Parts: sequence; structure tokens; C-alpha cells
Amino acid sequence: MKKFAIFSGLFAMLFSSCADKQTESQARTLDLTPTDTTSVNHPEWSRSAVIYEVNMRQYSDDGSVKSFTPQLNRLSDLGVDILWFMPIHPISEKNRKGTLGSYYAVKDYKGFNPEYGTMQEFKELVDTAHQMGFKVILDWVANHTGCDNSWVSAHPDWYVKDDKGQMIGPYDWTDTYKLDYSNPAMRAAMVDALKYWVEEVGVDGFRCDVAGEVPTDFWDDARRQLQAIKPDIFMLAEASKPELHADAFDAGYNWPMKDLWSAIAATSGQYTFAKEGEAPRTFDHKTALDIDTMLMAQAKEYPGDAFLMNMTTNHDLNSWEGTEFDRLGDLQAAFAVLMYTLPGMPMIYTGQETGMNRAFEFFEKDDAPEWTPRNDYFAFYRSLNLMKHAQPALQAGLKGGHVVRYDTEDPDVYAFSRSADGKTVTIIVNLGADEADVKFTGKAPVIGENDVDVFTGHLTQLPTSLTPGGYFVAATR
Repeated sequence: MKKFAIFSGLFAMLFSSCADKQTESQARTLDLTPTDTTSVNHPEWSRSAVIYEVNMRQYSDDGSVKSFTPQLNRLSDLGVDILWFMPIHPISEKNRKGTLGSYYAVKDYKGFNPEYGTMQEFKELVDTAHQMGFKVILDWVANHTGCDNSWVSAHPDWYVKDDKGQMIGPYDWTDTYKLDYSNPAMRAAMVDALKYWVEEVGVDGFRCDVAGEVPTDFWDDARRQLQAIKPDIFMLAEASKPELHADAFDAGYNWPMKDLWSAIAATSGQYTFAKEGEAPRTFDHKTALDIDTMLMAQAKEYPGDAFLMNMTTNHDLNSWEGTEFDRLGDLQAAFAVLMYTLPGMPMIYTGQETGMNRAFEFFEKDDAPEWTPRNDYFAFYRSLNLMKHAQPALQAGLKGGHVVRYDTEDPDVYAFSRSADGKTVTIIVNLGADEADVKFTGKAPVIGENDVDVFTGHLTQLPTSLTPGGYFVAATR
């Protein structure tokens, strides 16, 4: 089994006295020492927060704010913290895809989609959510607009043109036109629109669509201006781009970890998603041990204290790449455990907490999930949310506990612990295709007299075996 060095530099001096013991026991602290540190001052509440993505269109039979608002009580019980609303702006009609169009073809940055209700109703929803302790962030599409956005006719110079002088959309997004960030007036108008939702509606931040396609210096400036209005603004980038975390974003998408998890699932014969008429995607052979390699590589690539958002599904994955059950199969719950316990922030998508195993239509109205009763999936995610809040070792960023790995005889059995403030979380998952004995090649995790199974609340001990996709999570109470 590949061995990794423990902390270098000053950290090596700190741990040198126990290096021989670590080698002998084969329990090792992953070297996640960053090369530099972000200047972003994260809101303290964000470190233990769970993000919940709201697909308003598909959330209820009529897809309205009024129908969603009563669900806040259920989401409060679930224990999520940040409500991320997919775009709530009016959708362009020109070149519209499908009947209702893409949420991401924005017609008016300061408008509210009448399909969902009124702006006043949304403001009341935000107020109610705040009173209940939620934070609210909006999905923001800064890279492009819909083809009949008012800017198209009023400010054609704000858009990228082809060699024939025609506005163009990125990729195959034919219902959009790409914005030109070399234009200072356009930049100012975009920041003004962002400010509007903070000042007039009271939102707490933004999830920024394809953030890596927009110049980083724009985001740096936008954050400075937004933070002058709301010091604890929270910014999430739909990108896996380290430079965005230096001065602009609190969190970013952990797309590479998502792909690694799919590869591990495929290696275990669990990845079954295939587009119509096509064979399932192929992946390189990967095992649980490759998670270590990725964690250490990301620690070197990203500024220290940057948050990466871990996920097993979201709106894009659900609609275009298959549900978590299609991609992860019987391993989906084990990966959900890792989503909460590896460094970073966890995210739940609409319907995930019910075990919904179908893809939403993207351009049409689809059936809403079944929200009652609170089933085993709800209890599973509720337990993970309670753990995330209660365990300081699971805080995002540098305040979280170090990842201490325990080597096992089976490379598909991944075991680690994280500790902070006198409390420890111990995690073991089986990411293989077969039942596996849990046997350690050296030191085993220590389960203390105050450690309980986070799903039952009862005192526990280490498992002797795990079924495929099985998991064990113990935490100090």
C-alpha cells in the first residue's frame, strides 16, 4: 500500500516525536497543508452549514412561492441551513428551449418570474426563511443572458460578437448570448443588479453559474462591493478553479471529486447511467485509495481555508447525467456519508432527501416529489445534518479536523477519523462490489466510551464487516 508523508515544514517538527509510532501503527495524517491562504473572510455560520438546492419549478404541483413556503418547516426539521434557489428571474422567450425554457436564459436581472408568483411573495418568503434561521442565496447567471434580455437591444455593445458581428451563445446554449466583460459599463450594470437583490430583497449571497467563464477580477470586485453592503455575504462558484477562491468565493464545486466517485462506482460495477442509444460512460479503474490522492492534490492547488462543495447530485447531474442511484448505485449512501465527512461543504438537491430516483425535466413542468411521510432517506440526511452541526471536526476550511487515515486489508474499505475540540468522528465505508471484512493492517480507530452511532444515538463499536455500500459513522456525543 502506498505510504504518504506526514506534514512538512513546521508541521513535520510538531509531529516528529510521534513519527515512528505513526509508521508502526500505519495510522497517518494526510498532508493537506496548503501553499497559501485565501483572503476571503467566510461568515462563521457557513463553516458548519448544509446547502439545500431548491428547484422552484418542480417543487410543487404549481411550482409557486406560496406552495413552497409551507415546506420551510420540513426543511427546518431536516436541518439544512442555506437555501439556494435556482434562477427566479423571468425566462426569455426568443429561442426558448422547450415549453418553459431554461432557468439560465435570463430576461430581466431585476425581475421575478411570474410563473412562481410575485416579487412581494418572494420577499416575504426570504423574510420568513430568515426568521426561521435559514440563509438564502440566489442562482446568478453572469456569463450570458437570454436572447431577448433588454440589454440586447439597449446595449448591443455589451455582448460578444462573431466575425460577422452577430451575438453568439456559449456551447450549444442557443437560447442565450454571451456577455462581453471587456466593457466596463456592462460590468457596472451586472454589479448593480447583484446589489439590488441584497439591498432590496435581503438575500445572503449568490451561487454563480459557470463562474469560471467570467473573468476572475470581475468576481473579486463584485465581492468587495457586495461585502460593503453585507459583511457576511456568501458566494458559491459553479467552478473548480482555485484562483476564484483567492479573493472572491467562499466555496466552489468539487467536480473532480464527483467524477472520482463515479469512477469508483463504475469500477465496482455500480455506474449504470447511459444516454438514450448510447453505452454507459467508461472510467479509469479507481478505488477508495484514490480519494487520498485527490485530497492531497486539492490541498496544494487551492488556497487554504477555501471551501469545496461536495455533492452526489444537483440539478445538472439529475437532469443530464443521471440520478445518484444511476451513477453510484448501491454505494450512493456511502458516498453521501463522505459528502458530509470529508473536508468541504455538503449539498442536498430537491427530492434527494426523499430518495427520489428519477430525473426532472429541464425545460418543462414535471411532477413534484412526494414530500410525506418523512421516510428513511429523510432520517438519514437529518442525522448527517445534526452531526455536521454538532461536530467541530467537520467544519469547512482550516477549522475542520485533520484527516487521519487507517489502512485496511481491503482497498475498497476506506477508514478515517477527524478530531477537534476534544470530539472525534470516525468513518468507515465499503466502496467495493463485495462484502468486506473490516481488518486493519496496523492501528485501528479508537471508539471511546462517549462515542455513539450517529444514526441510532446508541453506544457503538467498530464493525467487523460491511456490505457493499455499507457505512459506519461514530461521533463523540
